[in-house]
Amino acid sequence: MSRIGRMPIAIPAGVTVDVAENNKVTVKGPKGTLERVLPSEMEIKVEGAEVVVTRPNDLKKMKSLHGLTRTLINNMVVGVTTGFEKKLEVNGVGYRAAKQGKTLNLSLGYSHPVNMEDPAGIETVVEGNIITVKGIDKEKVGQFAAEIRDKRRPEPYKGKGIKYVDETIRRKVGKTGKK
Repeated sequence: MSRIGRMPIAIPAGVTVDVAENNKVTVKGPKGTLERVLPSEMEIKVEGAEVVVTRPNDLKKMKSLHGLTRTLINNMVVGVTTGFEKKLEVNGVGYRAAKQGKTLNLSLGYSHPVNMEDPAGIETVVEGNIITVKGIDKEKVGQFAAEIRDKRRPEPYKGKGIKYVDETIRRKVGKTGKK
């Protein structure tokens, strides 16, 4: 059995989980509503205050879908209760981030400013050189954080660029002068 797949998902107070036909799961909570169509082969049941995911057989595809389905539902439940956030750090002389309404303005050493609009359901907060991306959908939060980081990836010599706060950059030694 999938160790992750067979664990039941506890439904906290104030959260409702509905399973419609074709495994369309809707999770409502204090922070909002998320819905997602999950693989139709999996059997999703709400039993009391927990959600249980079971698989029909032990084929390799079913085993891999089992844990995935359970994790996706769990991420939806966590998202509507606490939400998700990713923190990015802007490093470099003259590199800065500012927030203007729903637009994130980045100065990253290019000849032009980089402006990024917050997607629906995602909020960005700038404090000094730290950008925090918040939202209830883990996938969207991670995707938008990755798009921000892609505007200027950290380079290995001086460490300039946008990196995740918990990321370590492998540094390289620069050139040495010949005599």
